[in-house]
Amino acid sequence: MARYTEAVCKLCRRENVKLFLKGRRCLSDKCAMERRAYFPGQHGQNQQRRRKVSEYGIQLREKQKVRRTYGLLERQFFLYYLKATKMRGITGENLLSLLERRLDNVVYRLGFAPSRSAARQLVRHRHFTVNGRITDIPSYLLRPGDTVVVREKSRSLDIIHSALKDAGPGSDIPWLRLDKARLEGELLEAPKRADIPTVCQEQLIVELYSK
Repeated sequence: MARYTEAVCKLCRRENVKLFLKGRRCLSDKCAMERRAYFPGQHGQNQQRRRKVSEYGIQLREKQKVRRTYGLLERQFFLYYLKATKMRGITGENLLSLLERRLDNVVYRLGFAPSRSAARQLVRHRHFTVNGRITDIPSYLLRPGDTVVVREKSRSLDIIHSALKDAGPGSDIPWLRLDKARLEGELLEAPKRADIPTVCQEQLIVELYSK
């Protein structure tokens, strides 16, 4: 499967917003967004070369921002959109809810990994179980009531403990339950838009794909 292998800081600079692709390291002064707050490329600092962004361009940038935040390829992202259109409710909110229910994202939200890319790697390396079964598929969609537990042999991993320490005293995501002592979490309910901390205008994505 294809994957992005270049510097992730370029993605943040291109979208002109911090996507936190490196987790809490993006809060440091060494973040590229702090040192070079302009578009990547040799003409990035030349604002005079920038044309007025069209309506399509605004919608495209919003889609790219969300897609890159969750680390998905275009085909994967579009399939989530198609699934969201077949669900009851608002399509844009359904899309974000589906993305938040991915196993790699839940592992990240629970604080078991410093970033979504790290969470994806931990899942692929079989460090977690879902409802007692080893699950190594990052795109696995959790359902309300599903429990995610760190495997017994993986409970000594420094990356998990350091991530939990950096995450703070507890999870502030209302649709998740975290038990740090037992290294387990639970999806309490399907996330609602008001409880999803991702900053975006999901309606623009719907308008883009509706053309």
